[in-house]
Amino acid sequence: MNIKAVVWDVDDTLFDYTTADRTGMRAHLAVEGLLHGYESVEQAIGRWRELTSLHWRRYAAGEGDWEATRRDRVRDFLGEPLLTDAEADDWFERYIAHYERAWSLFPDVLPVLDSLAASHRHAVLSNSSLPVQERKLRALGVWDRFETVLCAEQLGIHKPAAEAFHAACEALGLPPHEVAYVGDHPEIDGRGAADAGLLSVWIDRGGAYATVDPPAGPHRIATLAELPAILGADSRFGAPSTFG
Repeated sequence: MNIKAVVWDVDDTLFDYTTADRTGMRAHLAVEGLLHGYESVEQAIGRWRELTSLHWRRYAAGEGDWEATRRDRVRDFLGEPLLTDAEADDWFERYIAHYERAWSLFPDVLPVLDSLAASHRHAVLSNSSLPVQERKLRALGVWDRFETVLCAEQLGIHKPAAEAFHAACEALGLPPHEVAYVGDHPEIDGRGAADAGLLSVWIDRGGAYATVDPPAGPHRIATLAELPAILGADSRFGAPSTFG
């Protein structure tokens, strides 16, 4: 195995999206006075995450652009279908202010990027949009760690389509078998990258998918500290997999 580059997912792989989203939405709902309509904060947040997934699937299916599906998510959450675009955008921007204050990398990210900096090239492939991910990666101080950042909105192709992974390989000028992909979703990232011919590494932080049968192909890890050993990199990491 001669892996020359690592392509990374962003949300819930490098960036702790779940915590930031929940923390930001909890603060936003309190300020907006919207918690009275739910039995608990967790119920309200659960509804927001449900709609986030629903409208992301619409976006991925080409049923609307990034901004349109985001506005529809706000309308559905508020139960206000006649909300104007400007009103939906304003509501979302107020949420974003709370969300961004909660942004952080996972604690294992910088150590592994430092460890692999000399041995591997690095890129990003995300199902988000480039303005969103550039803003995030710059704010988190890691934008300059990556040679290229590719996003579905600009590519017109979404993971798990093989073409999305191959676009990242082409941007690096490498064949798929010389590229590893690291992501948190067992199907979109794990199986998708494996089926596209990359070395697929599925990070299941905290056993979030403990009850899911792992897809054939990906290496399953619990922490990025396990990644250098899979890549055969010479580093201070190389912890044995906690999944056996």
